[in-house]
Amino acid sequence: MLSVTKQPLTKPDLSSVCRSFEKSLASNYEEFAVEVVDCPDLTAAPWQLALPGLGGQPSVADVGGVPNLIPTPNVEKQYNLDTVAELCDMAGGYVIGPSAVASKLLGKNAELVNNVKTGEDGVVKSRYTKIINDDENNYECKKYPHNEFGLLGNLFLCRGLPGKVIHVTAKKRKGSLNFINCMNIGLAADFSDPVAVGGTFLLTNGKAKLHVMPGFSCTPLQSDDDVNNWLRFFEMSGPLTHTSVFVSKDPGLDLRLEHSHCFSDHGDGGHYHFDTTPDTICYEGYFNLADAIFRVDPPSVTHMIGRD
Repeated sequence: MLSVTKQPLTKPDLSSVCRSFEKSLASNYEEFAVEVVDCPDLTAAPWQLALPGLGGQPSVADVGGVPNLIPTPNVEKQYNLDTVAELCDMAGGYVIGPSAVASKLLGKNAELVNNVKTGEDGVVKSRYTKIINDDENNYECKKYPHNEFGLLGNLFLCRGLPGKVIHVTAKKRKGSLNFINCMNIGLAADFSDPVAVGGTFLLTNGKAKLHVMPGFSCTPLQSDDDVNNWLRFFEMSGPLTHTSVFVSKDPGLDLRLEHSHCFSDHGDGGHYHFDTTPDTICYEGYFNLADAIFRVDPPSVTHMIGRD
C-alpha cells in the first residue's frame, strides 16, 4: 500500500489570488488580464482535456519524486491513476498533470501529460513526447493509451464540474520569469500559507524552450549540470497545450513546487521551461485553487537536484 499524507489548505478567495497574479504579471509582461470567470468546456479545442471543468473537490498530488529518477532510476516505481485517485479521495474523478511515463509499458523513458477520467467509465486522452533515437535529436508527440505513469508526477484532481476559475492572459514578455514561475513567486510573497494551483494554459503564439528526457542515463546523475547535459533541449512552436501544477510554499512535504508539460497536434511537446520569443509570446490559461495537497509515496532519500 502506498503511503499518503493529506495536507488541508486554507484557501484564499479567487479575487485575492487574481490581485496577486495581476501584480506579478505586471512586472513580467507588457499586456495581461486576470479575472474570475465561469470555466469553459475544457474538452473542446484547443484544450482537448478529459475534464469539462476544474471544479468539485479540487486537490493537487505530488506522487513519487525526482529522487526516483536521479541519480539512478527506480523503474519499479510505477503508479496507477485509479489507485492514486482513490488515495486522494477522488475515486472516479479526473486527473491531469505532468509526469514521466511508465517506461516498463512504453519501453522507453519519456515526458507525459496525464489527461484522464478514472474509474470504470474511464477515459484516457494522455499524450507523451519521447526521443525517437537517442543518437539523434529527433522526437515525437503521440497518444498514450495507458492509465499508469512512472517515477514522479504532479497532478491536479477534481470532479470535472463547472464553476468559477481564474482566467489569465499575458503577452509580450519584458521580464526574465516564465509564465508559471512569475505567478507562483507572487503567491509566495502575498500569502503566508501555501497556495496550490492547478489547471491548463495555452502558449498560443511564439516559441518555447522545452526538454524531452532521452533513455535513462547509464551513469549516475550527481548534479544539475549532469542532468542538463543528459536532457535534450529544443525550441518548439505554439500552439502548445499545457497542464500545470504549482504550489507557493512547501509545508514540509518535500514537494516539487512547479511542473508543467505540454502537447500539440503538430508533433511538439515536452517539459516547459520558458518562452524564447518575448516580443510575440501569448499565453492563455484557466486555473483553480486546491483544497488540499496529497503527498503520495515520497522517496525515503531525497535531494533537490533536477527539480527545475
